[in-house]
Amino acid sequence: MLKKILIASSFLVVAVAAQAQSTPAKKELAARIIKQQQPGIEAMARTLVEQPAVELMNNAGGALQARVPKERQEAVAAEIKADVSKYLEEATPVVQARAVRLAPSTIGALLEEKLTEDELKQVIAIMESPAYAKFQRMADEMQKVLVEKLVTETRSTIEPKVRALEATVAKRLGITTPPAAAGGAAAPKAAAPKAPAKP
Repeated sequence: MLKKILIASSFLVVAVAAQAQSTPAKKELAARIIKQQQPGIEAMARTLVEQPAVELMNNAGGALQARVPKERQEAVAAEIKADVSKYLEEATPVVQARAVRLAPSTIGALLEEKLTEDELKQVIAIMESPAYAKFQRMADEMQKVLVEKLVTETRSTIEPKVRALEATVAKRLGITTPPAAAGGAAAPKAAAPKAPAKP
């Protein structure tokens, strides 16, 4: 019995090692998948660059009103916006290029380790199929129709909650007229859909 278990274990180890082993064919297949994924990789890198800028802009908005004289706020806001734009212009290409360069040794290595050569071929067949390409082109349209319907069906429930939140925040800040009464936030609107990262 023990001998059978050892033999079975040996076959299992060999099978796992064979799957995990990289070959020139697997490297080439993984490279094709990464090439297909490059727009998504670049979008992910852009998001990483934008995150601290968005956070900084949000923090600056509050500090601007609290620390900058009213007559200078518009000018300082424009200067901050220009600084953020310069940062994004400089940092985005650097991070995108590095992400694309790192993809083969990270994503590629993972694909080679976790998928067999046949599975890699199947993934490529799906990604390169005309039907899948058509489906991907429909992503914005699908998101738009869902968002429009969602906003329509949730507006009556969410609008009072937004007004209540505005009133609560205004009260905590010591503002006597809540933003809703002063023409503040209206009902949620269907925002232009943000394009999803392409696979």
